[in-house]
Amino acid sequence: MDHIVTVQDAVTAFADWMEPTDAELKAIELEMPAILADVDQVDAEIAALENRPNELSTRRVRRARRRALTARVALLNQTGGTSVEEDAA
Repeated sequence: MDHIVTVQDAVTAFADWMEPTDAELKAIELEMPAILADVDQVDAEIAALENRPNELSTRRVRRARRRALTARVALLNQTGGTSVEEDAA
């Protein structure tokens, strides 16, 4: 059986205009510490859900949440209160 595929998708999938711009890459790089802190927070929350609740898992989640908030505050201080998306645009 031959599959019929449109050529349009294959051509536009690799178009130059679909690549992130330098400003977008810079915004992602600027936001990366906050993204990684959010990932650590989710990991701590998942680990806490997988085990019986105890004081250690509660502390891990609390610390991860504090690190994520600290990273977000640092990001806001770096950008001067403007959103990173506005800087990239």
